[in-house]
Amino acid sequence: MASRRCGPGSRGLLAPPLLLLLLPLLGPWPAAGHGGKYSREKNEPELPAKREPGPEFRMEKLNQLWEKAQRLQLSPVELSELHADLKIQERDEFGWKKLKAEGLDEDGEKEAKLIRSLNVILAKYRLDGRKDARAISSNSLNDGTEQDSLEDPRLEKLWHKAKTSGKFSREELDKLWREFQHHKEKVREYNVLLETLSRTEEIQENAISPSDMSRVQQEAVLHSRHAELKARLRGISQGYDRLRQVSHQGYGAEAEFEEPRVIDLWDLARTANFTEKELEAFREELKHFEVKIEKHNHYQKQLEISHQKLKHVERFGDHEHVSRNKERYAMLEEKTKELGYKVKKHLQDLSGRISRARHNEL
Repeated sequence: MASRRCGPGSRGLLAPPLLLLLLPLLGPWPAAGHGGKYSREKNEPELPAKREPGPEFRMEKLNQLWEKAQRLQLSPVELSELHADLKIQERDEFGWKKLKAEGLDEDGEKEAKLIRSLNVILAKYRLDGRKDARAISSNSLNDGTEQDSLEDPRLEKLWHKAKTSGKFSREELDKLWREFQHHKEKVREYNVLLETLSRTEEIQENAISPSDMSRVQQEAVLHSRHAELKARLRGISQGYDRLRQVSHQGYGAEAEFEEPRVIDLWDLARTANFTEKELEAFREELKHFEVKIEKHNHYQKQLEISHQKLKHVERFGDHEHVSRNKERYAMLEEKTKELGYKVKKHLQDLSGRISRARHNEL
């Protein structure tokens, strides 16, 4: 038997010492039943559950804002919207860091835009540390038309007139209320940006003898910000005129779109420097965008319903019902976050195309 081991292939006896030396370099050997790519461990979808203890965002400051928002007990829909806004902010900040490393933001305008964007998020979700007289949002979307303040006596008057006119069905009132809310958010963003610009101008006025080049760059940035604010104010004025017209006359059958953000984009696109073919393509894309928004709205409503049901079951249900409702709520929460990010990203892309078309016009 020994002589057979020393035949052709006997060189295999030299391998063990060499393998022993290489073992530390090769790493641990997979245990039986655990190493194949078709094994249960490789294919079970358990990874999403394991990410929960880890940070929600890659940037620490955004994680701190997210944790603060959860302590403030924002509604599920507000949290999902905030999550999408923070994801967009994170993406834009990483993009800016890459540009800065390449020396492509010398005047600091893109950095300033990121700061303004973050300020809007802080104000929108009451994360700026200021005491807010606004009523805490209800956890039910159905109560929104009765409990949320429009923060403007003119809007309140228009809304009351529309609500009592008898010209609107329940579905049309819901649609009109979304338009009022959208207008309120635009006014709030404008006020935040105006305050940020005022602080910036005050700081620059108190600066000690800046260089000529620095002053030229600062003035160019300020001019750009004033132009942005002027455009926003014009949009707010046009939006109010539209709300006033609809509140008095009702919705006509000729409406091109229903969602407020899509209506705004379409109005802007029609006055931008698009060719007829480009405008028609943009119109078709807006139709797809509106469907995406409607899908997101559906999931937001389902999330609120699931939240209310979960709170009820946690008080009166058994362990099995609680567990099942928690699973459904977690699924809806993730889906709503995902769709919220896609909607905001798509909105940002469409707005950017309009801005570029207007810039080319100049």
